[in-house]
Formats: sequence, structure tokens, C-alpha cells
Amino acid sequence: MATTAGRLPAKWVVHTVGPVWSATEDRSELLADCYRNSLHVAVGLGARTIAFPAISTGIYRWPVESAATIALATITETGKETPEITAVRLVLFDKRAFDVYAAAVV
Repeated sequence: MATTAGRLPAKWVVHTVGPVWSATEDRSELLADCYRNSLHVAVGLGARTIAFPAISTGIYRWPVESAATIALATITETGKETPEITAVRLVLFDKRAFDVYAAAVV
């Protein structure tokens, strides 16, 4: 789902609801779907760039290390299907999240 961005410096806001992390159930594919579906929605809107937060790593308590691995793998794989998206930005809450995501890129 997407809406106009109001006064934000963007044309659109693509909305997604991340899964709550579970120690007893693997919900990794649900988290991957958030990135995958958002990229496809962005393409449908004619977007060329998109920015993502670290989905589900806040109140939903998804471990940042796992979230980074899932996010980067999904963005990379889905990028092959969505070449219209020329830039993906990851907007991270703090230095620890930045360091974890940066390490996952290498």
C-alpha cells in the first residue's frame, strides 16, 4: 500500500507492517516479504529510489543481525526483478544498527 507523502520530501510513502519476532517460529519469510513487496509497489508507482528503516527491529524486537541479513539478501535478490529501482537507502536508528548492517554488506 502506498500514499502520497504529504509534506515529506518524497512523492510516496510505501507502507508495510513487519512481523513480530518469535523465538519459537521462523518468520523470516514474512520479514523478507515486507522488503520484496515494498520494492514491487515502488516500481508500480514509477519510483527509482526507495528508503527503508530496519523493519521490525524496534518494538517488534527482531534481532538486528538477523534483520540485516534478511533485508540485504532480499533487497539484492529482488533488485534483479526490479531494475527500475536504481538506489536503495537503509535509514538506521543508531550507530549499532549501522555497524551491523555495514558488516552484513561485506
